[in-house]
Amino acid sequence: MLGAIAGDIIGSVFEHIPVKTTEFELFSRRSTFTDDTVLTVAVAHAILENIDYAIALKSFARRYPDAGYGASFFRWMLAEDSRPYNSWGNGSAMRVSPVGFAFVSFDEVLRQAEKTAVVSHNHPEGIAGAQATALAVHLARAGAGKERIRWEIERRFHYDLSRRIDDIRPAYRFDISCRGTVPEAIIAFLESKNYEDAIRIAISLGGDSDTIGCITGAVAQAHYGEMPEVIRREARRRLPAELLEVVDRFSRRYHVD
Repeated sequence: MLGAIAGDIIGSVFEHIPVKTTEFELFSRRSTFTDDTVLTVAVAHAILENIDYAIALKSFARRYPDAGYGASFFRWMLAEDSRPYNSWGNGSAMRVSPVGFAFVSFDEVLRQAEKTAVVSHNHPEGIAGAQATALAVHLARAGAGKERIRWEIERRFHYDLSRRIDDIRPAYRFDISCRGTVPEAIIAFLESKNYEDAIRIAISLGGDSDTIGCITGAVAQAHYGEMPEVIRREARRRLPAELLEVVDRFSRRYHVD
C-alpha cells in the first residue's frame, strides 16, 4: 500500500505542472500526500476493522478536509446521508488498492472493489475503474506476468493496453475519468523495469499525476515487491502518525512489504 501512497506524494507536485519527461526530482519541499492517500488509508482501515466503506471514507476525509477532494466528493463527505452521486471519476480507482492486497480470490476482489466504489462512484465506469485497479494489484501480487495482467484487464474491462507510453504522452492531458486514467496508469506499469521506473513513467504522462502515480505505484509495488529505501523513507516521513499507523497495521496483517 505504501507504493500507492508514494506515487501520490511524488505526483502531487506535478498535477498542474506536467513534466512530460522521466527526468525529474522525486521529492521536494512541496511533495505531500493528497486525497488519494487519505482515502486509500480509509479503505485499508475499513478492511482492517470490518466496517462500512462509506463510514471510513467520510471519517478520514473529514479529518483531512484540505487534502484536495473533488467538489462532488467534498459535498458527499459532508452530507448527512451517503447517497452516491453517479461519478465516473478516477477517485474510485485511486483509493482501492488495499482490496487487491487483502482479498484472495478474483470474485472477492471484484466484489469488494465494487463495494468501495458504489458508495460514491456508482456509475459503471467508476465501478470498472476500481475493479480494474484492484484486479491488477491482485494479479501482480499473486505473481502473474505482465502479459497475463494485460490480457485479463483488457478482456474484462475493454481497456486498450496495447498502446505505448511514447505514443500516449505527447497529446495526453488532464483527465479525471476512470477510462482516461486507469488504462494509462496500468500501461505505465507494464512498460516499467522496477518500482521507481514505473513512477517516473506514470508522472511523465502529465495529467492527473498524483492519481496516476497512486494507481501505478500500487500495481508496481505488488509486482516488484521491493521499493527503493529512499522512496519508502521519504513517503513515510510525510505521513501523519495516524495514517502511518494504519499503513503499518495493514502491511503486517496482509504481509505487504
